[in-house]
Amino acid sequence: MPKILLAGLFHETHCFTDDITGLAEFRVRRGAEILAQRGDGSQVDGFLSVAEREGWTVLPSIECWAFPSGVVAQAVFDLFWAEFEPALRRALDGGLDGIFLSLHGAMVTTGMTDPEGALLSRIRALPGAASVPVFGVFDLHANLSRAMCDHADGLVCYRNNPHTDAFESAERAAGLLARALRLGVRPRMRHRATPIVLPPTGNGTADRPMRDLEALARRIEAETPSILAINVVGGFSFADAPDAGVAFCAVTEGTDAEADAALDRLAEMAWALRHLGIPAQEDADSVLARILPIARGPVLLVEPADNIGGGSPGDCTDVLRAMLRHDVQDGGVILADADAVRALDGVAIGGVATLDLGGRGSRLDLGPVRLAVTLLSRSDGRFTLEDRHSHLAASMGVHIEMGPTAVVRHRGITIMLTSRKTPPWDLGQWRSQGIEPTALKVINIKAAVAHRQAYDPIMAGSYTVTTRGPCTSDSRLLPYTRLRRPVFPLDLG
Repeated sequence: MPKILLAGLFHETHCFTDDITGLAEFRVRRGAEILAQRGDGSQVDGFLSVAEREGWTVLPSIECWAFPSGVVAQAVFDLFWAEFEPALRRALDGGLDGIFLSLHGAMVTTGMTDPEGALLSRIRALPGAASVPVFGVFDLHANLSRAMCDHADGLVCYRNNPHTDAFESAERAAGLLARALRLGVRPRMRHRATPIVLPPTGNGTADRPMRDLEALARRIEAETPSILAINVVGGFSFADAPDAGVAFCAVTEGTDAEADAALDRLAEMAWALRHLGIPAQEDADSVLARILPIARGPVLLVEPADNIGGGSPGDCTDVLRAMLRHDVQDGGVILADADAVRALDGVAIGGVATLDLGGRGSRLDLGPVRLAVTLLSRSDGRFTLEDRHSHLAASMGVHIEMGPTAVVRHRGITIMLTSRKTPPWDLGQWRSQGIEPTALKVINIKAAVAHRQAYDPIMAGSYTVTTRGPCTSDSRLLPYTRLRRPVFPLDLG
């Protein structure tokens, strides 16, 4: 039976926040813990489903994963390599047939701007590894580098944002590995960067330009059988890295000229449609003044500047302050605030306490909001995703832990306080705490696009609002020092 070495390195790094993401913030799985992800809907599960079908012997090594956050301490990558390298050497000595990597693709460490490219180049440099097929899956928001493409045979990224297809994308990548082993033909990857940086709010695949680019990529695959996969990579605008931005790559068994011509078509379309990737946003007070007299709910106030999935702290207070000014009734807000949860330890259910809420995670925020609140409930913060295709399942699986959690109310606003920042990508987050989201009139969503899978079916309206926070949709405000230049919209019109 073919022997396949499996490893994972997964982090989306926001380079413009103040925090450093150390080993303590990473979940590290080894050996059997990695194999235990079978059935959880994650990237790794998608690979394992194919491995099971193909009868492969899977050699699990190490998987490092953390929520999006600040620049990663180099010690994290060093730990990963210190464990992965000997596992790879042992596997090579025992006869290895393939390597499969579960990646995000947008990691930046204190010592590297392209850890994934460095990982792949290090793999190829080991004796005996140059001839081993290397395949893997990665996120649509990667910083796709030439090194990643030059040193891999077939990397496949998600096609959907929200990322409802992480499992399927891993299946597709593992299927390409199975094809290579069966036919004895190793494909190649061709890379194409563009001078375009779009914010996460401009990367929704139901919207233009991503919708058009994905459609063209699928047409190219249908028209050109030798091109096994086309990746449309939206990029991650909060990475201060040379390769951040929109990019494309082809996994091909055909000629370089054929693949390059296909990538030219995509790059030309991306440039022609670039302005569609800069979203319109509104002032929260203006939206509330307009909608409250007529809102029947739930109406979403989407706050991409505090997008937890992009690395923000999830405790910014601008929308909460606006809801308070307008005396919103049946409002819902989720804040990541472990200090506030701990401050409620001695309060009985139904008791009243005065708390400082939010405003601690970003120096851009106005600071905490002091409110007298009634404690409605507390829990351990664990819940199971209602939707196995939730954006959360891509990396975490279906079992989520928000840490100790409390629900409080101030006037007409229900506030969920979590100890761990948890992206609002599944309605089970509310229902696990006894709150029915469809009964809320106004909900603050700290996300950019990934919430849509859960919230679009229940919403009466959605408004993207401008707030303070590190995940700005205006890339011109970010102090890049390492991004390739010139790029749109920073330099090019």
